[in-house]
Amino acid sequence: MKRTIAAPLAAAALLVAALAGCSTGSTTASDTGAEPSATSSVDADAFPVTIEHALGTTTIEQEPTRVVAVGYAEADYPLSLGVVPVGADKIEYAGNENDSSDWFDEALADIDGAEQPTRFSTSDGVPVDEIVKLQPDLVTATQSGMTQEEYDKLSEAGIPVVAYPEAPYNTTWQESLEMVGKALGRSELAADVADETEQVIADTAAEFPQLEGKTFTFAGPNADPSSFYVYTAMDNRPRLLVELGMVNSPIVEERSEPGQFLFNISAERTEQLDADVFLTYATSADNVRELAEDPLFQQIPAVADNRWYATVELTEAIGLSAPSPLSIPVGMERYIPKVAAAVDGDGSTT
Repeated sequence: MKRTIAAPLAAAALLVAALAGCSTGSTTASDTGAEPSATSSVDADAFPVTIEHALGTTTIEQEPTRVVAVGYAEADYPLSLGVVPVGADKIEYAGNENDSSDWFDEALADIDGAEQPTRFSTSDGVPVDEIVKLQPDLVTATQSGMTQEEYDKLSEAGIPVVAYPEAPYNTTWQESLEMVGKALGRSELAADVADETEQVIADTAAEFPQLEGKTFTFAGPNADPSSFYVYTAMDNRPRLLVELGMVNSPIVEERSEPGQFLFNISAERTEQLDADVFLTYATSADNVRELAEDPLFQQIPAVADNRWYATVELTEAIGLSAPSPLSIPVGMERYIPKVAAAVDGDGSTT
């Protein structure tokens, strides 16, 4: 049966509804931050659990009830497992009036009595003092840029912290979900959520078979137009496109290094960015036209052939750049059809 384009969001809604249906009720909290809520149960013999990560080894003795999430999409992970965080990053890029994302808020609204987490900014680093005031019994930071110093300060305050497995901002959504699930004692549920999310990706790939085997480059001009940034194979945007059956362009395969999510090339070498489809960002429709008329962009055959797409809507591609079980369905619905159109030669050029 052919999948409708709304199916990914429907799948996410059904998943959250299922979690709400197995509610264990809210736990009691102090006056610091939001009231903790949980709508799922821990696995048998889940605790104590020890988790190794890039910044250390963390042992969690019992089920956490006051969870703080550090990282742009980090709060989505506990919430996708039925645990409402008491603290989380402000969504300062493409956020809504709650300093949150629409998909987080929609999932939160499906949990009776759940409150928005206390939001804090990490634009100048992890605010250790603000987090300590929330009295968490777990901090997850699997998709963050937390430093060793910040980790040590939180650990010295007696707070268990689970950081990224290898390098900052390089964690796959599968790794984050597995690590957060383990830390929350909900590994079995995390595996189910992973299966649901992977099915959304598989359904999207089936809807757009023209993506299979097509090469792509995800790049764009830096603020200094003398160079272009290029996302590596370790960035989550290319990773998800590969999950859909696409292939990184040769220059990306050659220049990708472990722990690096982007590299720069000289603007004079933009022809090397060619692929079956070229993907980038733009600030407005006028900016899209400016890019299309730029001689450096025109050196990219995919741009000249209208096999390119520049996303303007801020939230459109977040499901790829900050993937989670809540945001991936949004990216699959809003962004991937535009990529498929560009593969077909119906890209951003008007």
